[in-house]
Amino acid sequence: MNADLSPSTYAVVAGRPERTEGAPVNPPVVLSSTYVGRGEVQPGRHVYTRLGTETWEPFEEALAGLERASEPALVFASGMAAVSAALDLTRPGSRLVVPRHAYHATLVAAHRLAGRSAVEVVEVDIADTAAVRAAITGGPTSLVWVETPTNPMLEVADIREVSAAAHAAGALVAVDNTFATPLAQRPLELGADVVVHSVSKYLSGHSDLILGAVVTSSRELYDAVRATRDIVGGIAGPWETWLALRGLRTLALRVERSQANAAELARRLADHPDVVAVGHPSLPSHPQHELAGAQMEGYGSILTLRPRGGQAGADALAGAVRLWVPATSLGGVESSLERRRRFASEAPTVPVDLLRLSVGIEDVEDLWADLALGLAAAARD
Repeated sequence: MNADLSPSTYAVVAGRPERTEGAPVNPPVVLSSTYVGRGEVQPGRHVYTRLGTETWEPFEEALAGLERASEPALVFASGMAAVSAALDLTRPGSRLVVPRHAYHATLVAAHRLAGRSAVEVVEVDIADTAAVRAAITGGPTSLVWVETPTNPMLEVADIREVSAAAHAAGALVAVDNTFATPLAQRPLELGADVVVHSVSKYLSGHSDLILGAVVTSSRELYDAVRATRDIVGGIAGPWETWLALRGLRTLALRVERSQANAAELARRLADHPDVVAVGHPSLPSHPQHELAGAQMEGYGSILTLRPRGGQAGADALAGAVRLWVPATSLGGVESSLERRRRFASEAPTVPVDLLRLSVGIEDVEDLWADLALGLAAAARD
């Protein structure tokens, strides 16, 4: 990224065509599966769209700049395609350290990898740095997977300390940065080797596409992940990638508004009589509040809520709200919520009554009024 530009400005200007007379302001969408070619294939030349296309490159340039990576990002067909490609960096016969609370599909993918590659998966409290160190040194670890804040419990990991411990043991560190976005947290600057995003969430921001991405500053790791994409073929569609770049243009505005909304709602919920527990790193009561303040620029737009009434109360709240959308996924302009244990694969340590709230960009007073109605319904249930 141009050091003279703030991330919010860079998100707007990156990936634009050259400013020649009559050139378009936005990059074009190229709809072609193959390219004209004669003779030997030259490096950097487009040959076949599974191997690369100019439609991906503006988005890959923009995301790499936001993460301050020296290599282009690698866009994938989905967040899980990106996760799977990064998990493949685990050496067969070695240990893979993962958070006990993480996106449930990521944990499923990790254990599937273990089943076919003699990989030992060790789940830890990723916010407990001493426990993470013990897990890394307890066996031949090759990859440490970090989510911070975690999904859905919002635990905050110390990326710098975990990375130092992993590197001392010869292991790589991959960080899922979906919740924080590169505007709030840049793991490569804190020592991580690889960053993964579900582009479906905040980066694109409108709940209308499925994409993922992997970012690294290591040429060796870039080549390894790109080879996985080339061979496995989990490639992104041109329209989805173009839409993701368009969504990225407003990332700073959306994140600024949604983070402010989330912090205000968390503050109000903490004092509400019908709330059993609320979680958000902005709250002084959050166990990693100080770490989040030091490591992040903002506290994120996700919060957790446990209403009075247990599981039945949580379901009643989800059924009573009219502005909040009861739906999975997150990071759109609209506010949404869901009870995470409705998924059988969710970690059993996640409370059955825990609601994950993805706070959008609506007026905070409207969001609060709707949530108050839901809390009243939960208390009556």
